[in-house]
Amino acid sequence: MTTWTHGVILFAHGSRDPLWCLPIEAVCAHIAATQPQVLACCAYLECCQPDLAHAVQQLHAQGLRAITVVPMFLGTGKHAREDLPQLVAALRAAHPNIALTVQPAIGEQPRLTALMAEIACTLPVP
Repeated sequence: MTTWTHGVILFAHGSRDPLWCLPIEAVCAHIAATQPQVLACCAYLECCQPDLAHAVQQLHAQGLRAITVVPMFLGTGKHAREDLPQLVAALRAAHPNIALTVQPAIGEQPRLTALMAEIACTLPVP
């Protein structure tokens, strides 16, 4: 049996296009392959399932009481600034026994900024 130390929810906008989710799911698969102590799943604001509430319930059902939500947005727009805090506040009220933390938008992480700059400068220009 796997013992997870905590859960991670990769929270993204969602899209009607099923291919849109592939990069988010690839990050989740990478976590599963390289961080066996972390149970990760995806959640979406709209157009895709599961939503954030269901993802929290899914991790909680696996016995996790500490969950980090990672907004998979390049910047802190309305969804990260307004929608996500409202969703998390409601989840905290509904599940006071779960420690929910929220990271800053992934695109504002200095390591990702540096990686994007590196990729932008090393890819061949057509």
